Order: sequence, then C-alpha cells, then structure tokens
Amino acid sequence: MFARALVLGLAMGAASVVPVMFRDGDFAGARVAPMDLERVVPREFGLWHEMAAAVLVVNPQSKELIDKLYSQVLTRSYVNSSGHVIMLTIAYGNDQRGNLEVHKPEVCYPAQGFTVYQNVTGSLATSSGAISVRRLETSMGPRKEPVTYWSTLAGGVVENRIQKRVSELKSTLAGRVPDGLLVRVSSIDPDTAHAWQVHQAFVDALLQSLPDAERARIAGLSTN
Repeated sequence: MFARALVLGLAMGAASVVPVMFRDGDFAGARVAPMDLERVVPREFGLWHEMAAAVLVVNPQSKELIDKLYSQVLTRSYVNSSGHVIMLTIAYGNDQRGNLEVHKPEVCYPAQGFTVYQNVTGSLATSSGAISVRRLETSMGPRKEPVTYWSTLAGGVVENRIQKRVSELKSTLAGRVPDGLLVRVSSIDPDTAHAWQVHQAFVDALLQSLPDAERARIAGLSTN
C-alpha cells in the first residue's frame, strides 16, 4: 500500500513539474487535431432531433473563464419521439495540462443555485462499451435535474485527479499536449431511475451516429 501511494505521489508530482518544462514554445507541433464539435455532433440521429427552442442549461461560468478553459463548448437540447428532452453539453479543451482542466458539474450546479444531494460513480452501457461516469441528483426548487457526465484526457476516460495526472504525465513524456472533453447529459425528471435510462438510450444513439474516430474520442473508448 505504501509503495503504491509513493508511486502515485511521484507520478502526480512529476506531472505537475514536467508540463512547465514543455510549454507551448517547446511543444510546437505536439497537439492533436482539434475537434469541430458543431460538425461532429449531428443535430438529428436515431429517434432524437435538436429542439428549436433550447431548455435553459446550467452554465454559470463567465465568457472569460470559458475562453480560458475550453477551445469549444457545444450546448444543445434534443427531444425524441416520446417527448423526452435531453440537455447535452460538450466542453472541449485542446490543452488540459496542469490547472487547465474542465470544470465539473458538481461545481457548476451549486454555483447556479442547485443542490447536489447525490454524487456517485456509475457505468453507462453503450453498444461500443461501458463508459465510467458520474451521476448527480440535483434540484433547485421544483426542478429535479439528474445529471450523467464523464471526462476524457488524451482519448481515455479519467475518473479522478490521480488518473488525470498520470495520463497527463504519459502524454507529456511522449511529447504530446493532452486534450480533453467533458460530456454532460441531463434532463428535468422527478424520476431519477427513469432519467438514467433515458440518458443511456440518448448516449448510445449519439455514439452510434458518429464515425469510429470521433466516437472513440468523445466516449473515451478504444475503436478496437
């Protein structure tokens, strides 16, 4: 146990130091091709299509902070043939080294006045494989909004700060600037169990509509 903790500590320490040695000037040409979220994410797929009038989506961050943290932010609302509405937000950052990391919903929602009364890990099944996610139960007055989200770094899902630091270190030592995504799916639904089912169906349909390479990057899953 001590040895494992020591290794993780060294990895986190190195990950915080090495990026300073390879900032933009020394890292020219090491960035992966950026994603064009507006092009990649379809406005209609499966039983879902984009709503003309979007539902109010939680996003308390200032434009200055958004511009600093993210290269792109896509926010859309979708509805399916049964009338279920999903709010989708995908935040993409082409440089996720050090403190330049996506802001988590458990931080954003309380800043908007919501109460987060459950925050648990979960596994979201898709036709491409299971995605490790976090599930939040949030509310503000009568609005009950279950949230499913996951984060990726350098093409793989990261579940905590230790995993982020280790992945960041690997990318840096390989001479690459790690990019990252936060994918957030939510709905206004007093029945949390039902909301998780709708989230799963939506994500699965979305991923199946994407080309292999884009599916792998958004889901953090291997194409193999």
